[in-house]
Amino acid sequence: MTAPDLAARLGGRLEAVRQRIAAAARQAGRNPAGITLVAVSKFHPAEAVAAVLSAGQSTFGENRVQEAEAKFPPLRDAWPDLRLHIIGGVQTNKALAACRVADVIESLDRPSLADAIARAGDRLGRLPDMLVQVNTGAEPQKSGIALGEADAFIALCRARFGERLRGLMCIPPVEDDPRPHFATLSRMARAHGLPTLSMGMSGDFEAAIAEGATLVRIGTAIFGPRPTSSPAAPD
Repeated sequence: MTAPDLAARLGGRLEAVRQRIAAAARQAGRNPAGITLVAVSKFHPAEAVAAVLSAGQSTFGENRVQEAEAKFPPLRDAWPDLRLHIIGGVQTNKALAACRVADVIESLDRPSLADAIARAGDRLGRLPDMLVQVNTGAEPQKSGIALGEADAFIALCRARFGERLRGLMCIPPVEDDPRPHFATLSRMARAHGLPTLSMGMSGDFEAAIAEGATLVRIGTAIFGPRPTSSPAAPD
């Protein structure tokens, strides 16, 4: 597929998602401008990201730090307003690289990672914004701080990182109704005075918007089916 054809196809999908976001916001009595679309480009090549950038999207999400390192620095040269979120689990030995490449780390979920990010920030002289990921479904295979430990961990991170801790993120269990999970996260964010709620993906972002999401992470509805392997080596 030629670059113009790719840009037209992905640009059309992007516009359709934007219209759905705006409709969901209006249905919830919210201003669509208060919701940021994070286009999740996991495993999709840089050419696809460039096509979506050319259609006016500036905020992207990547799961793997190593893939983000390989894909995004060259794109920033052409699109300096690009913002990158790391949305997958981060190993402590990847904290320095994550802090170097990301504008936001959405998956802060344990004290050892907070320690590693703090050390990376000292070394780099900068910190990205951060979200605490909460495992609202108590799924052992998923990243995220346990619900029962979340309040104490959030308070610890706020004391440590100040305004760099911006909010919370969750990924509800696939088989559950996501609304109770989103409502739980929203209540927790309000209790801690945190402004950012990252919740909702291609299949449930309208429900997330109804519960107060300020970031929605959408990949398949924009980029299409995810390739089975990454163009970069795995973490």
